[in-house]
Formats: sequence, structure tokens, C-alpha cells
Amino acid sequence: MPLNFPILLTWLRVALIPLIVGVFYLPDTWLSLFDKGVASTTIFIVAAVTDWLDGFLARRWNQTSAFGAFLDPVADKLMVAGALLVLIEFRAVAYISIIAFIIIGREITISALREWMAQIGASKSVAVSSIGKIKTTAQMVSIPMLLFDGVLFGKIDTHFWGQILLWIAAALTIWSMFYYLRKAWPLIKASEGKLR
Repeated sequence: MPLNFPILLTWLRVALIPLIVGVFYLPDTWLSLFDKGVASTTIFIVAAVTDWLDGFLARRWNQTSAFGAFLDPVADKLMVAGALLVLIEFRAVAYISIIAFIIIGREITISALREWMAQIGASKSVAVSSIGKIKTTAQMVSIPMLLFDGVLFGKIDTHFWGQILLWIAAALTIWSMFYYLRKAWPLIKASEGKLR
């Protein structure tokens, strides 16, 4: 397993995931619900920054690796899944269970698809698309807004805008899933024919 600074940043992101969740389980005498939201939001933002920074530094310093390419999306998916579970438990977000199911279900489906495509030597056909990047951006903005769940700068209702962005992320999640499946389908059919 290679160990360099970008990979250490990715491991840091993995280590921060339990803190995003765990802060909400601290006694109320330690932190109010609002303060827990602030702390969790701050940790999530730090983790999200490491997501950008580790990729940037790996490319800049020519320290990309197969292990880093594996660990980075795993860390992202764990972070999003953990935050969504917190929102289900502690934040009154409309239809959050349905949204979480859509997002987590899509990640499982696409991960399985990518594994299948790698086995048949066609992993490039399900490489990350611009739709996937926009979906990820919508998620990464909406989740800290919903974790914060308050009024920012006295003007921005983070609960309202976070819900809007999370619904946009859910819609893009479905769209991107079908986009990847449609691109992969001819190759899956062709590989099935060879197996017969």
C-alpha cells in the first residue's frame, strides 16, 4: 500500500467520518443541538476540502496510484452515507429516507457496475462524467447546509436551500445512474454473449 501525503489526506477524511456522526451523540449538557450541527458541519467541510486537496496534490506532485484511486471514492461514499444517516436521525428533512435510499442505492449499483466493467476490461466506459461531478457538488453543498440547519449570515435559510439542493442531487443521482447503465449496457450484453 503506497503512503504519501495525498493518501494520508484521504485517510484523514475516513477518520473524520465517525466524528461527523458521533458529535450528534454527545450529551446535550456538552453541546446544544445547534452547536452539534455547527461542529458536524465544520467537520464535514474540512473532510470535503481534503477530498479536493488530495486529488489536486496527487496530480500536481505526480503521486497518483491505483490504491489512491480506490480509496478516494470509497471515502467520499462513506462520508455521504454517514451524513445522510445523521440527517435521517436528527434533522427533519422532508422525505430524507427516500432521498438517502436513492443516493446510497445508486452508489452501490454504480460501484457494482464499475467492478463488472473492470472485469471485462471496459472500465473507461463508466468513467466519471460531468453529470456525476455536478451531482457530487450538489450533495457536498446540500449536506453541510442541512447539518447546520439554521440561518446563515442572517439571510440564508440553510434548511430550505439544503433541501432544494438535496432534491437536485437526488434527481441527478437517478439521471447519472441511467446514463452509466445505458453506456454500459451494450458491453454487458456483448460480454454475456461471449460467456454463452
